[in-house]
Amino acid sequence: MSPAPLRIATRGSELARWQADRVAHLLDVDVDIIVVSTTGDRRTDLPLSELGGRGVFVKEVQQAVIDGRADLAVHSAKDLPSAPELQPPGLVLGAFPERGDVRDALVGSTLDTLAPGAIVGTGSPRRLAQLANARPDLTFAGLRGNIAARLARVGALDAVVVANAALERLGREDEAAELLDPAQFVPQVGQGALAVECRKDDDRSVAALAGIDDAFVRAAVEAERAFLASVGGGCDLPVGAHATRNECDSDSDRGLTLTGLTLTGLTLTGMLASPDGRVVLRHTDAGTDPGALGAAVASALLDGAGGREMFSVLP
Repeated sequence: MSPAPLRIATRGSELARWQADRVAHLLDVDVDIIVVSTTGDRRTDLPLSELGGRGVFVKEVQQAVIDGRADLAVHSAKDLPSAPELQPPGLVLGAFPERGDVRDALVGSTLDTLAPGAIVGTGSPRRLAQLANARPDLTFAGLRGNIAARLARVGALDAVVVANAALERLGREDEAAELLDPAQFVPQVGQGALAVECRKDDDRSVAALAGIDDAFVRAAVEAERAFLASVGGGCDLPVGAHATRNECDSDSDRGLTLTGLTLTGLTLTGMLASPDGRVVLRHTDAGTDPGALGAAVASALLDGAGGREMFSVLP
């Protein structure tokens, strides 16, 4: 008798369905897709910060797995809360599969060709702060909803900012007027990556996800998430991080080993900014322990560069 299909819980947006279908393709097994409505999808009239920040796109999807209505939950890694205490008991992050482009994309205009006073749409404090730092003459408008709804605002707005990975996954990458350099416009933690959860005691799902877990993607996202957890910020603060491969000078520098694969280490850039973008702090460091590296970069920005004092005066 053939095994029962694995049930994948996902949000109902076009992008979320693409992500679930991609995980199903990687798993190469029969699946059933379980569409779950989330608070973040239903309440597009409010900023994410007013809905409780990170977690508004994942809680109901996770609950479907906890309740036994689904075996797996597929998320955009950027939507997951980073604090360990917010990880639901009984669930495990079983796979971080292949990662897409981490860069932000401007749609409607390039940054240099935007006229003074041009209106740029974004719902991300991180994007707003870094754009305002690069172009203090710009103005900004809030932006919520799925990718199609955001792109439809071009025209009413001079430009909008979205994740390029989303454009690529929906076949709309040609609409990007400019891809922003991640060294200057540091991406959101986990941007472009997928995260797949299952129950810890579900041996079949745990084994299936182990087969599609990418050791480097896991290490990079873990370092970024450790940075965010150490900073203590959510989507209501301008915070970003981006981890890349670190080329080591000697064999003695090697030491990051995950799921049987030895990597050359990580370089992590973290970013903290004031909401208006007048102050943007960045720090880059390298290491082989994702958690320690994330914490070290956070400490350098909070305590070494004055980030803690900057955040302490925010309302």
